[in-house]
Amino acid sequence: MFDSDGDKALEGAKKRSLKILGSRQMSSSRMEKRLIEKGETEENARAAVLWLEKIGAINDKLYAESICSYYSKKGYGLTRIKDELYKRGIDRDLWDEATCTIEKEDTNDAALKFLHKRLRGSSDRQELRRAAEALCRRGFGYDDAKKAINEYLENLEIYE
Repeated sequence: MFDSDGDKALEGAKKRSLKILGSRQMSSSRMEKRLIEKGETEENARAAVLWLEKIGAINDKLYAESICSYYSKKGYGLTRIKDELYKRGIDRDLWDEATCTIEKEDTNDAALKFLHKRLRGSSDRQELRRAAEALCRRGFGYDDAKKAINEYLENLEIYE
């Protein structure tokens, strides 16, 4: 009636998944891959992940929102944040919903703060170009970087 070896294997997969999850938060797809890497069968890995989702130990939506919040507070742009969501195996269906929690004003403020810290009052064209390139590497779009540079220069003129 019941496959006791299968039940034991599933219990082992559940225990292993809790141990892995205890060290750090992760997405359901990443957990499934990790369990398979550790020697669990695909079937048991999937069942363990479904169990973790059922008990609320894994919630990809909340995980995506925490990634967005963390990286936006660190001053990164939308492109970089989406890269982080991709790296962590978050389903693309959740990206838009998670990134909508990031306020456009917050990203503008982050870009401006970065420029003030990097340029320290300089208005040298080469330095401005390098700073704009750095903003793009941090995940800000070209238009956002250009807008931030213009706002930075306007603020400089006010204080001069």
